[in-house]
Amino acid sequence: MHLEQYLQSRLKEKNLLIMSHLVLGYPDFQTSMDVVKNMVQGGVDLIELQIPFSEPIADGPVILRASQRALDNGIRVQACLELAGTLTEQFPIPFLIMTYYNVPYRYGLERFVSTLRSRGVAGTIIPDLPPEEGQDFLKSMKREGLAPIFIFSPTSSVARMAYLSSMAEGFIYCVARKGVTGARTAFSGSLEEYLARCRRATDLPLAVGFGVREKKDVAYLKGKADIAVIGTHLIRLLENQGSQAVRAFVQGLHEEERAKNTVEPL
Repeated sequence: MHLEQYLQSRLKEKNLLIMSHLVLGYPDFQTSMDVVKNMVQGGVDLIELQIPFSEPIADGPVILRASQRALDNGIRVQACLELAGTLTEQFPIPFLIMTYYNVPYRYGLERFVSTLRSRGVAGTIIPDLPPEEGQDFLKSMKREGLAPIFIFSPTSSVARMAYLSSMAEGFIYCVARKGVTGARTAFSGSLEEYLARCRRATDLPLAVGFGVREKKDVAYLKGKADIAVIGTHLIRLLENQGSQAVRAFVQGLHEEERAKNTVEPL
């Protein structure tokens, strides 16, 4: 099943999906495996796997530190791709690879994309690759049936959103504010207006990330978006309380929905 088909099917059952994020190899691969297990058991709908890179320009200090720690520990691209394949075999949800363009460029574009396909990865998020400069990569993605995820921002014009939507598959990643990951986002009327503009620009599901960290943030997004993306907050939980806390947090996001769908015995 292609990514968009999966999402549309899940959205018939839930009014907001959860996409979690982790840096592969932080602090080591065994922990990455354990965190993914807890995320899936907690009820996430898809997971964004970040390949560490030395200059992650879209990321704030928490993810930057995690990426650098993974690199310092010797984590490399090939090992990340192999782990991604292990995860797709073990867990029945889509996995996306998030990284920066230097990684597939140095690896070899066609080789990188074909490796993703063979490892069962559903698509990619590459924040520093505008479609104007990524035609070879996009052709390889289309040939392998993978979804290139593009990004809307609050500064994107209507024309730019329409152009990006024409190239994208799977869903659109809507950055909730300007800046990098991890800082607090104001979940207010201006965000609602921006998401309404995003909705008018595409027929694809909308994912919202950058600053989603509390249950009330997720609740705010219901009816305005289709996917809530949680990354930095989960890394903080892992660092401070361990992977079990990650599972408990994700489970807590679904409590209201589970209660609503529970049928009391006669």
